[in-house]
Amino acid sequence: MDDTILSLKTKLWEKEREIAVLKKKLDQSEKGNSLLTELLEKVTNLSPLKSNTTLNNDDIMRYSRQLLLPELGVKGQVAISNISVLVVGCGGLPVAQYLAAAGIGRLGLLDYDVVELSNLHRQVLHTELTQGQPKALSAAQAISRLNSMVQCVPYHLQLSRENATQLIQQYDIVADCSDNVPTRYLVNDACVLTAKPLVSASALRMEGQLTVYNYRGGPCYRCLYPAPPPPETITNCSDGGVLGVVPGIMGCLQALEVLKIASGQRSSFEKQLLMFDGQEGRFRSIRLRPKQAECVVCGEMPTVTELQDYEKFCGSAATDKCRRLILLTKEQRVSVQEYKAVLDSSTPHLLIDVRPKVEVDICHLPTSIHIPLSSLENKKAEHITLLKDTISDLKQKMDNKSQVPVFVVCKLGNDSQKAVQLLEKMSGLEIEQIAVKDVIGGLMAWAKRIDPTFPQY
Repeated sequence: MDDTILSLKTKLWEKEREIAVLKKKLDQSEKGNSLLTELLEKVTNLSPLKSNTTLNNDDIMRYSRQLLLPELGVKGQVAISNISVLVVGCGGLPVAQYLAAAGIGRLGLLDYDVVELSNLHRQVLHTELTQGQPKALSAAQAISRLNSMVQCVPYHLQLSRENATQLIQQYDIVADCSDNVPTRYLVNDACVLTAKPLVSASALRMEGQLTVYNYRGGPCYRCLYPAPPPPETITNCSDGGVLGVVPGIMGCLQALEVLKIASGQRSSFEKQLLMFDGQEGRFRSIRLRPKQAECVVCGEMPTVTELQDYEKFCGSAATDKCRRLILLTKEQRVSVQEYKAVLDSSTPHLLIDVRPKVEVDICHLPTSIHIPLSSLENKKAEHITLLKDTISDLKQKMDNKSQVPVFVVCKLGNDSQKAVQLLEKMSGLEIEQIAVKDVIGGLMAWAKRIDPTFPQY
């Protein structure tokens, strides 16, 4: 009996030692992956692609269905295998998947962000298992599983004036999948300075756009947009939403244009803008203005001869995250903790939710009344009447002794600040005198700091 116990204890000890060894190997592997990521971030010189002149039997089998196309054939497929493409943004536009599937020689995959749950309805390159991973590495893993013959180079970094030229000059074609204006100007200028064609696509809500810049005498992005739009007029997917399939459609079209250029065919959109309306299911093509002689980057006498500070130029951050506005003073704002104290004290007050109805339907605080920002801007009669009546009722409950405290909330605390400015102008004129304040950070701050069960979107 004692011998049996001793034998079992020995085996258990051996298993525990094996587990310890495996854990050590896992730690080393994770450290190795981290080191690999850091090294990849610093890549500045890639070895040239091995030039292919023929296809082997595996190539013929893999690409047989596209080899049959007279527009492509063996010559076109060989050309594709000798081309490198830098994809800027590994998100919702599935250009990388289709380029890899078609046999592009090298793919550079650049993205500074990590995979989040809110990405997955449109960013089908990633999965639930890769949440929290850098998108560039998640994309490289997915591409390698799809076609192991394609060289994938992930760059987990943010494109900047310091690294853009070095990176882009190492690739033959650039596919811009970014979702912010500073990066679009940066990528455009770097492509002009390095003489690279730029295939650009974007999607928002149920609409998409596609065009090709700096190719065969066509215009660059600055030819069409010499000055950036005002930051407050820009809407991204985080603010305006997007139906997941729309970037999928635009990414496929983007991959098509890259492959046509790579295989020696002409692009259909080198001087045209393709616009897609998903609601109506319609495409239309608009002829673009030609290359401008006075363009500051690609014109006859360019003044932009090196990359600039594009965030300063555009007045906005080079990110697709929701922007944070600061329009009010500290005295005009309260934190979610301060508002929670008002709520807990049962102090008579009014909470106005100024988000669009579609967002209020997702989630809202039960104590709020809904008056959209657009109704305040346009002074919509039914909502102004609701506001007046509610303030009047509260005033009576307070025995008309003081101003009614009014708090304004939205998703992130941007639109609520605009609403406070509008309400202050209306106070004492269209409505009774009120003391109005914005709730800093909005409902997403409420979810993070007050009520973790409150939905985040």
